[in-house]
Amino acid sequence: MSVEVILKKDSQEGMFWKCEPSLVEEFKDILTPEALKFVVGLQRKFADQRKNLLARRVEVQNKINQGSFPDFLSETKNVREASWKVASIPRDLEDRRVEITGPVDRKMIINALNSGAQVFMADFEDSHSPTLRGTLEGQRNLKDAVRGQIQFKSPEGKEYKLNSKIATLMVRPRGWHLFEKNLLVDGQPVSGGIFDFGLFFFHNAKALIEKGSGPYFYLPKMESHLEARLWNEIFVEAQKVLGIPHGTIRATVLIETILASFEMEEILYELKDHSAGLNCGRWDYIFSFIKKFHKFPNFMLPDRALVTMNVHFLKSYCQLLVQTCHKRGAHAMGGMAAQIPIKNDPAANEAAMQKVKADKEREVNLGHDGTWVAHPGLVPIARAAFDTVMKTPNQITLKKEEVHITAKDLLKVPDGAITPEGLRTNINVGLLYLESWLRGTGCVPLYNLMEDAATAEISRAQVWQWVKHGKFSREDFKIVLKEEMVGKTSESFVLAAKIFENIVCNEEFTEFLTSAAYQYI
Repeated sequence: MSVEVILKKDSQEGMFWKCEPSLVEEFKDILTPEALKFVVGLQRKFADQRKNLLARRVEVQNKINQGSFPDFLSETKNVREASWKVASIPRDLEDRRVEITGPVDRKMIINALNSGAQVFMADFEDSHSPTLRGTLEGQRNLKDAVRGQIQFKSPEGKEYKLNSKIATLMVRPRGWHLFEKNLLVDGQPVSGGIFDFGLFFFHNAKALIEKGSGPYFYLPKMESHLEARLWNEIFVEAQKVLGIPHGTIRATVLIETILASFEMEEILYELKDHSAGLNCGRWDYIFSFIKKFHKFPNFMLPDRALVTMNVHFLKSYCQLLVQTCHKRGAHAMGGMAAQIPIKNDPAANEAAMQKVKADKEREVNLGHDGTWVAHPGLVPIARAAFDTVMKTPNQITLKKEEVHITAKDLLKVPDGAITPEGLRTNINVGLLYLESWLRGTGCVPLYNLMEDAATAEISRAQVWQWVKHGKFSREDFKIVLKEEMVGKTSESFVLAAKIFENIVCNEEFTEFLTSAAYQYI
């Protein structure tokens, strides 16, 4: 797992590569001097703001730990009460009824763009294990895809290439908390988000504009409108440096933290010239709910399988998101269907597809303008659910003025049992996902569901919470973990179990699983 560390200094840019020089040379088409100068410029200009915002997260968490729970901000009441709209919607983003998401592997990019979905979100975040090779291969794959040049031939000889009609491309860079450890600028690792955004934007923005599209992004894990403001300032600077008109970039923000749900209007306002709406990032949202209130026994969630989108706090968050977006002329995107087709069991497959159908019908009837799927096989089901109700490109004219969501609604803890079966499932899924992530695969089919970092975060956070507050003892946890490790003797499984155990047995809650594991890849 360890890689020899070699430091290579580029005196012109003041950079240090903390990786094998041959890797930098191999990807010189992506890591051009001009592209790196662009990324370094953004890092230098905005690193301090990012650092301050991450420090602010700690301050806010400390206040929550002392019993100061989130509410809608009094200091931005004027923004919520003022009359304003986000920028008009680009033509190729008007209809987003089905969006498919996935990692930046070459074959997956081709299949997703060909899937029949309106949008493909290429992911450098939760479904991506951020090895430097994997990240740079992803950048190269997307560069080829933008130019219509991407092809892939499987070991079995099957060839993949783009159809004449493909989905609109959006890209999700890493969140503010993540960094790219292999590139140091002025002695500090570059922001993972700036690295991902900067390379993609530099290489592809003008090519996308020439095709009649544009540089479109999804922005993850934000906890406040101030973090959205930072992204907006980066967009303004990036467009200015490359001579691209202000407002060309469009970004959809994933509302996947409990704190961001209290600042949705403010987030749209900060990005309004560059906004493409908001999305219900449901799995990370559940994780965030656990994380932010981890100190409090009365905030324990039941077994993961019982925390469905019909529980009050999740339904309320979706209703508020739809109302907020439509009030401001923006798309309100639904969440991920994690199911995948089950090829060898027709009855199980039918049951799974019915769950997808019901989930998408729920979303379109709530007023969402589109939804997410993780597998091309789900695209027709999601489209049929939206086509039945949504006869226009979107439902933005549906204002939902009858909705009244309070802080109490967003913080209501659902009822439900916490069971030994739930403990075992969480340990099993968390262990299997983490082992795969350590091997460089960030999107893993497990038990007919597509698991990514967000679902793994729920699993390990629940286990920590349940052990911390006495639902299970550390010994209970260790016994189940040992049982789940039977037959799993590889180096990657042993390491995954060690990381998982350290996190669960730590007296303090570990902020992010992937941050704790990043040093090992």
